[in-house]
Amino acid sequence: MDSRIVIIVLMAAIVLTLGASMVFLVRDNSSRRRTLGALKLRVALSIALIVVFIVSVSMGWLQPNAL
Repeated sequence: MDSRIVIIVLMAAIVLTLGASMVFLVRDNSSRRRTLGALKLRVALSIALIVVFIVSVSMGWLQPNAL
């Protein structure tokens, strides 16, 4: 699978979990910690995105566009 596709999917998942945590924060009245769980997932996805990006650049799969 192309690393660019993985990066785009991870970025979309990060945005979706951020939106889900906002909805849980505003509308959830239960004592469950759904907001915290969604934010933990967002942090984990962000770390995975950084790792995929660093590995992709170091392996030469992604090339920076220097001017």
